[in-house]
Amino acid sequence: MEMNTKWNLRELILLLLMALVFVPIFIEFWLHRFLLQAFENTLYAGTMTGFIMSIIFTLSVYLIALKPHQLGWEEVGLRSFRKSYWKWIPVWTGVLIVSSILLLIVMDIFGIGVDNSKTESLKEQITWFTFTIAFLSAAGVSPIYEEIFYRGFLYKWLRGRWGVWAGLIGSSLIFTVVHIPTYNTLPVNFISGMIFAWTYEKSGSVIPAMIIHGVFNGLAVMLTVVG
Repeated sequence: MEMNTKWNLRELILLLLMALVFVPIFIEFWLHRFLLQAFENTLYAGTMTGFIMSIIFTLSVYLIALKPHQLGWEEVGLRSFRKSYWKWIPVWTGVLIVSSILLLIVMDIFGIGVDNSKTESLKEQITWFTFTIAFLSAAGVSPIYEEIFYRGFLYKWLRGRWGVWAGLIGSSLIFTVVHIPTYNTLPVNFISGMIFAWTYEKSGSVIPAMIIHGVFNGLAVMLTVVG
């Protein structure tokens, strides 16, 4: 896949500051606390926080990485991919599901919890409305902006300078770090980041990763409800 871009260190630093400093402090902490007080509901506050994050991430990529260089969204992988790659989407979805189950089994054996506040909130307030909100947020919104940023921009930037493995590991590590403090999901986050980046590498598009990401997250929400 062609990885030459007009991006330099400036774009990387600015977008990492957005993802690792601005969003965690001002959105995930301060704004989330405000929304929690306003809604008095963890699920609603978390969903609104995620929606606002999606806007900030997508707008930041556009304003920092695309618009200044007069680039289109295809530069971050929003493009069609060859039809022959469709067969790999269910394959990598299955690999992600199986590897995640194995990781969760190992974590359970060692007494590492696998629940978090969002899943607990959903379990306690299961209605068609709350399920729909959680499902659309996890399976629809998150995969789009996360794939655009972590694979479309970050993986491509790292891969273009230091090669495929640096891109795979570097982008997956950062994708994992941003999910702190949900420590119980970090191993799954890393594996999923590797798989999503690899599908981008092989297909030249972030759309396969969005599909796998969305299916995986959607299944997780459904399993949370029935569990």
